[in-house]
Amino acid sequence: MKTKFLLLLLALVPVVLSKKFKDGEKPEWAKKDIRDYSEADLERLLDQWEVSRKCIAFEFPNYQQLRLQEDEEPLEADELPEHLRPQPKLDFSNLDSKNPEDLLKVSKKGRTLMTFVSVTGNPTRDEAEEITKLWQTSLWNNHIQAERYMVDDNRAIFLFKDGAQAWEAKDFLVDQERCKGVTIENKEYPGVHVKDEL
Repeated sequence: MKTKFLLLLLALVPVVLSKKFKDGEKPEWAKKDIRDYSEADLERLLDQWEVSRKCIAFEFPNYQQLRLQEDEEPLEADELPEHLRPQPKLDFSNLDSKNPEDLLKVSKKGRTLMTFVSVTGNPTRDEAEEITKLWQTSLWNNHIQAERYMVDDNRAIFLFKDGAQAWEAKDFLVDQERCKGVTIENKEYPGVHVKDEL
């Protein structure tokens, strides 16, 4: 009989001791309905869950005092948003000082860059979209990654994740028969097939 009573007592002790707060001592966020939790409440709940998960088998009896580090490992440079990435070191030794485009190309390496591309004539929006889509596909086939967005009936933005590729794309685009011009960093590069308009 004593053994049964002792087993029952041992089974009830963890249940009684597992209650963390008394009803009057609960923080406000713990009294909320889970559907009303804010982002901060959910983050706090996640932190508590991670702490309690680390305290398996009562290795840390005072687990409330155990604090999680904010970030155990910092993000790699390539995982950071572009504006927080460290600026790459520029190597000026290999640059031609007489060619400012080389300096721009090197300075835009690894940075997002937008270029504007215009189509000659008076194309319809669908026609201009087909032409620029063909140019985009040709660039992708040459391993130049560019996203294309139509901004007017005869004008599109080509967005390069690696800005250095914009000048290679410019060399390709200005050679195209229907390319009126390419604008990079406020500098206009006219298409080679465009006749001077008076």
